[in-house]
Amino acid sequence: MFLSVFDVFKIGIGPSSSHTMGPMSAANRFLELILSDEWPRPSHASVAAIKVSLHGSLAHTGIGHGSGRAVVLGLVGERPDRVDPDRMDVLIDEVERTGRITPPGHPSYEFQPKTDLIFDKKVPLPGHANGMSFSAFDKDGRLLLKRIYYSIGGGFVVTDTELDAMRASKNKPAGVKVPFPFSTAQEMLDMAARSGMTIAQMKRANEECTMSPQELNEGLDRIWGAMSSCIDRGLSQDGIMPGGLKVRRRARSIHDKLQEEWRSNKINPLLANDWLSVYAMAVNEENAAGGRVVTSPTNGAAGVVPATIRYYMHFHDDADQHGVRDYLLTAAAIGGIIKHNASISGAEVGCQGEVGSASAMAAAGLAAVMGGSPEQIENAAEIALEHHLGMTCDPVAGLVQVPCIERNALGAVKAVTAASLALKGDGQHFVPLDACIETMRQTGVDMNEKYKETSTGGLAVNVVEC
Repeated sequence: MFLSVFDVFKIGIGPSSSHTMGPMSAANRFLELILSDEWPRPSHASVAAIKVSLHGSLAHTGIGHGSGRAVVLGLVGERPDRVDPDRMDVLIDEVERTGRITPPGHPSYEFQPKTDLIFDKKVPLPGHANGMSFSAFDKDGRLLLKRIYYSIGGGFVVTDTELDAMRASKNKPAGVKVPFPFSTAQEMLDMAARSGMTIAQMKRANEECTMSPQELNEGLDRIWGAMSSCIDRGLSQDGIMPGGLKVRRRARSIHDKLQEEWRSNKINPLLANDWLSVYAMAVNEENAAGGRVVTSPTNGAAGVVPATIRYYMHFHDDADQHGVRDYLLTAAAIGGIIKHNASISGAEVGCQGEVGSASAMAAAGLAAVMGGSPEQIENAAEIALEHHLGMTCDPVAGLVQVPCIERNALGAVKAVTAASLALKGDGQHFVPLDACIETMRQTGVDMNEKYKETSTGGLAVNVVEC
């Protein structure tokens, strides 16, 4: 099983990897399909109009997550890692005004968002809670092409047939051969013991099967650069976040108070927790505002990993860029195992799969750069994930704001605590990480749908929106 670090960590935009980045990527794929030879074209027929319907969780919380906006942006040719957040409103306004889209390399197609983009809350698609249907018609309204896509978490998008194939093959990508193909935590530990290598070294060896060491380092540095920039921007902004809840940004004011305490040398027994929290909140406030973030492993959980890396850089004298790279490689190894054996999608297993997974990844990465053995790293990940089991995803008004922003702060605190506990032991512990991951999967299967990113239960119905 091989999932690249650059699949786990992807640069994109907020507020949601599955509900924003996923639909945008699905639209990109549909445009590529239209120009390809992968579908039978009727003679003398050409695409004149496109229609899209969103289903399941995408329909229930898509407006709050910006799913419709993401579809429009994707259909005009914008991509999650390249779109300029400052131009998005202009692009969408143009489509709404003209009722047409003109992606690069394509003719103009009719697409009127008010009528051609449907949020279908009544009919879920069978493969996954985040389902989308894209259809292309000729000038006489005859259906020429239709594809079903699923946004399966972390920005990953697959067709219905690809999803079936993934499940049949247990997510094993064809043709990818790596020296350390671990698909479980136990396999990872066994390979580390046999090879004498760290988890980061094994992950690096796998990555270097498809790229040079320089390309890998540059890519890792680019990921951390985007994360760090997101923290800095979040700490510099204030005001009300979009969406209608009138939730105010707090990271900047908290950061200013912490800076004042730092300069005055006041004793603060909660200092590390406060810095962790403000870093995580800065990222998720940026995410909620539709800014540029890195899926870690999702947008809704994007603050945990950056917060703990910045904590490492801030409080550890021996922290350096090499350590950041090892952190990201180790965290990606754990994230890949979780995704392979359970899920990182809130719409599939609740927030245990998002913030819980992020906390496990962060705990593992931090334990690694603090000198932990593979067994201690696996223990750290298990502790962090275990204490997120059962966590629901119930965003108020479908916005990635309440409880998501503070939840990332607590996920970062748990990650550091888990790493510290694991490093004080010898790596031997009662619950294996694999058992914890399987428990998360089973819990997600048993969890009521209203607690899985539909905003039809929990805080979403018990908090008055005002």
